[in-house]
Amino acid sequence: MTDQTQTAPRRPRASGLDGFFDITARGSTIGREVRGGIVTFLTMAYIIVLNPLILGFVPDSTGAFLGGGAEPGSGIPAIAAGTALVAGVLTIFMGGYANFPLALATGLGLNAFVANTIARQTTWDAAMGLVVLEGVLILVLVLTGFRRAVFHAVPQQLKVAISVGIGLFIALIGFVDARVVTRIPDAFSTTVPVQLGSDGHLAGWPVLVFCIGLALVLALWVRKVHGAILISIVATTVVAVVVEAIGDLGSSSADNPTGWSLSVPRLSDGVVGLPSFDTLGEVDLFGAFSSAGTGALAALLLVFSLLLADFFDTMGTMTAIGAEAGLNDEEGIPPHSQRILVVDSVAAIAGGAAGVSSNTSYIESASGVGEGARTGLASVVTGLLFLLATFFTPLVSAIPSEAAVPALVLVGFLMMQQVSEIDWRDVEIAIPAFLAIVLMPYTYSISVGIGAGFVAYAFIKVVVGKAREVHPLMWVVAALFVVYFAYTPISSWLS
Repeated sequence: MTDQTQTAPRRPRASGLDGFFDITARGSTIGREVRGGIVTFLTMAYIIVLNPLILGFVPDSTGAFLGGGAEPGSGIPAIAAGTALVAGVLTIFMGGYANFPLALATGLGLNAFVANTIARQTTWDAAMGLVVLEGVLILVLVLTGFRRAVFHAVPQQLKVAISVGIGLFIALIGFVDARVVTRIPDAFSTTVPVQLGSDGHLAGWPVLVFCIGLALVLALWVRKVHGAILISIVATTVVAVVVEAIGDLGSSSADNPTGWSLSVPRLSDGVVGLPSFDTLGEVDLFGAFSSAGTGALAALLLVFSLLLADFFDTMGTMTAIGAEAGLNDEEGIPPHSQRILVVDSVAAIAGGAAGVSSNTSYIESASGVGEGARTGLASVVTGLLFLLATFFTPLVSAIPSEAAVPALVLVGFLMMQQVSEIDWRDVEIAIPAFLAIVLMPYTYSISVGIGAGFVAYAFIKVVVGKAREVHPLMWVVAALFVVYFAYTPISSWLS
């Protein structure tokens, strides 16, 4: 028998950027990668504005604010610059080292947990110390192979469910950020927690701008126009700037429900400014363990909560991005998964060390994949734009969410198409998959959806007498998630 591996002609390796990033080999072009990187940045740029708003107005246990100021919001410029700096450096690292179209920035949800749960019990320096320790622990788990082993232990159809759930989740993020979906102010007066628009109806110019952007991106996409997502974001931003210049709508608030959601599209503060990095290095690694408001056991529980959320958010995100890009292998694992996990772990450490909270992989990267990105070159482009943003914060903040998030709705649809790969007649996998899918958008948390799916999978296998089919690591993870879900009663017991 002829040895096919010896007689098959060898394909010459490309040189330059193409060869380093395997652009042609992955069916892409440099132009697509650049467009994809730009689109990912535009859909993530809001974090430069939003992260300072989440971290900059919360006093720690001593009454101080992040950045060293004594007044609420005094550290916002430094937090914004630090947020863009760390996102830029780590996203470039992801592109160059892992060659994967995945961008990183301060994790939403994690930053709110750090601000409202950890910092209020200790100092900001000590809170960031816990973030660094959490990142170090994750890095150890990655280097020992534990994190990747857990990834391999997850059944393939459950991985598909995670991708589908994330698709629904990011679509919901798009609708919420555009205020097409809002929470009802007095939730106790009704059984309905959310509603259409601010009062049950669509109202306001910003919502119209979102609708224009959504219609434009869908029209361009179905017409197979190259650069559909990028074109729609740029065009809709121009419309938003004109609308704001004429109407002076301002930010959305209780008194102004029809204002802009996350950022106002105006350039009244100029375009360029020198960045301040006052939050970098303001870290006390073990301060929280001796703080009067926490104690060692409570501090460990806080680290565990951060770790579990970080651990599985990235697993789900990289699976979803790899699936959307067509890069995953037959087991649903993306290429260079170990390197991806290493970068993500380092990002957690870097975010804490820079005083801007844990950095993690962003599902908004799917918008760049939707634009054609397939390699790490797209991440390098996104990272360079984040670094430039440290000098152009006013310009970046002029991109309203209403112009950027229509891309998330489109990408949510694209990821939802994978749902047909789940065998819905097999209840042993269908029920866990269902819980993983629906609980991500319903709880606004990727980790909660993953945890519910894992716990349900293990439980159902026990009920039907097939406990031996569950991988040992799945038992470990399911048990850890039970502890995670019981955080509040455990925390109360410890205190």
